[in-house]
Amino acid sequence: MAKRRSFISFDWALKRLLRSKANFAILEGFLSELLMEDIQIVEILESESNQEHRDDKYNKVDMKVKNARGELVLIEVQYERELDYLQRLLYAMAKTITEHIREGEPYSQVVKLISVSILYFDLGQGTDYVYRGNTHFKGLHTNDELNLSEGQKSLFQRHSIPDLFPEFYLIRVNRFDDIARDTLDEWIYFLKNEEIRAEFTARGLHQAREQLDILKLSEDERQAYERYKEDLHFQASMVESTYGVGKLEGRKEGRKEGRKEGRKEGRKEGRKEGRKEGKREGERSGKIDTLLRLLAQRFGVVSVPVTERVTQADLALLDLWTDRILDAKTVDDLFAH
Repeated sequence: MAKRRSFISFDWALKRLLRSKANFAILEGFLSELLMEDIQIVEILESESNQEHRDDKYNKVDMKVKNARGELVLIEVQYERELDYLQRLLYAMAKTITEHIREGEPYSQVVKLISVSILYFDLGQGTDYVYRGNTHFKGLHTNDELNLSEGQKSLFQRHSIPDLFPEFYLIRVNRFDDIARDTLDEWIYFLKNEEIRAEFTARGLHQAREQLDILKLSEDERQAYERYKEDLHFQASMVESTYGVGKLEGRKEGRKEGRKEGRKEGRKEGRKEGRKEGKREGERSGKIDTLLRLLAQRFGVVSVPVTERVTQADLALLDLWTDRILDAKTVDDLFAH
């Protein structure tokens, strides 16, 4: 197995290196693998945020790209959970559309937009780690799909209605299982692990291997990169400090509820197996509920296998996992021996 190399994270590359025309091939490769077509970048446009200091919006990194077809691609890296993130995407799309049509121009000149979100938190519920969204019109009575007329195809230079409307890609990096099944997965592996394996062949990764090596940074760039990574840790600590107390209180309350439930359950089970056994089982039930609630708060949607593992655990394991929940970086860390 080849030795791992240390590469610059993709978000930092977006902020600094990939804005250079000399490095367009890296971004073109990523977009080509994601959109499954040959993407050529014409220019990098001014984007909403490109801050580099702690008092800026380092929680989010975004880039606006214009490709050879005149389409605009909005690329965003987001680390912290936002419950209204989908609405913010919709707002960004609407704002960009209005910014890129001149007064007096016909609506046929509305630009085609593609949104690419690279997310390091759970957004919604689903089992996949890459989602695509676009617009279709279905008949209420016939269930047929509305299509463009030949005249509209000629006017818009598009083949279908979804080609006109904004398109969304959501990459839930934290949900990727580290198994590269295709070339897009090779890119997602890099996004998650900051590692490019020797056998990877995805477009753009060869250039990334050459250009994004930390060892090739100048001393000033390396220090700036370290500050940026520290900023991310700082932000994560602030979030943990904000919500950590609430989680601890939730755990205490959960244990209290567990004892209460234990007494209640104990009375019920006492008729069959005795009050003592019922109380113990009731306490276990309360701890299971508490741990599942904390898992959902910490890591998002709890999978069926994890739920089964928790519900089958004994009191000692439940206490151990509950004590670990604040320090665990992943669900696997929580269950590690």
